[in-house]
Amino acid sequence: MQTGEDQVVEEVASFEDDEESFFQDIDLLQKHGINMADIKKMKAVGICTVKGIQMTTRRALCNIKGLSEAKVEKIKEAAGKMLITGFQTAFEYSTKRKQVFHITTGSLEFDKLLGGGIESMAITEAFGEFRTGKTQLSHTLCVTSQLPGEDGYMGGKVIFIDTENTFRPDRLKDIADRFNVDHDAVLDNVLYARAYTSEHQMELLDFVAAKFHEEGGVFKLLIIDSIMALFRVDFSGRGELAERQQKLAQMLSRLQKISEEYNVAVFVTNQMTADPGASMSFQADPKKPIGGHILAHASTTRISLRKGRGELRIAKIFDSPDMPENEATFAITAGGVSDAKE
Repeated sequence: MQTGEDQVVEEVASFEDDEESFFQDIDLLQKHGINMADIKKMKAVGICTVKGIQMTTRRALCNIKGLSEAKVEKIKEAAGKMLITGFQTAFEYSTKRKQVFHITTGSLEFDKLLGGGIESMAITEAFGEFRTGKTQLSHTLCVTSQLPGEDGYMGGKVIFIDTENTFRPDRLKDIADRFNVDHDAVLDNVLYARAYTSEHQMELLDFVAAKFHEEGGVFKLLIIDSIMALFRVDFSGRGELAERQQKLAQMLSRLQKISEEYNVAVFVTNQMTADPGASMSFQADPKKPIGGHILAHASTTRISLRKGRGELRIAKIFDSPDMPENEATFAITAGGVSDAKE
């Protein structure tokens, strides 16, 4: 078995052909008559791939300083020539889905619940009260995502956006000890940013997109802990609810596009709120995750976490396009998330 730095992912210089085609650089538009100055303007706002142009509306492109409607039309036309924009058969799409990988949570039971782990090209949301293991799961994923896994998964780097000041590098060292990997190598492969406002959180996503593009195929996971904390602070009361949900929708749309554009897994944690109307309908649990329907629809897989006895925690599939509603018990140990001992 490999130990130390060998096991932690190294930057891979040579990509396979399918990986190359996955990241079509926006610079390729020069061949279609788009000048470099306009390409730089798009890169400045985090649009770095041809697929990124396809994922951006004409209106949003027109809002970029220096891009006129005529230029935007020309850019869209050039991107359209380079990409398949129409329909494809389910068989063709299933071939593309083979690029999807799973990152282990550190617990076999939990992985089985999720169909292999945290999925790429998707947003996985874990919500629960305080002390249910959301941040511990985030820290464990920082390490497990760097280790080679099943189905030829090579491991990769991580970006961690912290909105609650709960990220602790020392915690990663404890988890690294469990997997026999080098502390410095593990910490080196995690890029950390502290977000202070919901606007700052959104701006950081431009940096994330640029970084994923700059080191194509090297980053495998983006963690936001937690997604709603700053929106909860910046927008208060019902009067600002519509604006909050609109801003949240834009951010989640951006996250979904980033996950598909760069084939990375996106893991977000979420808080809970008491539901004052629940007592009237005799619900067993009067608490619900915040973010409303917008967040509920944007997350590909939603996991509900709750406390068990002692160090045990229970994860339940709350919503998933392909996994049945089920539960798994895991433990929080000194080495992060692991299987519950019988």
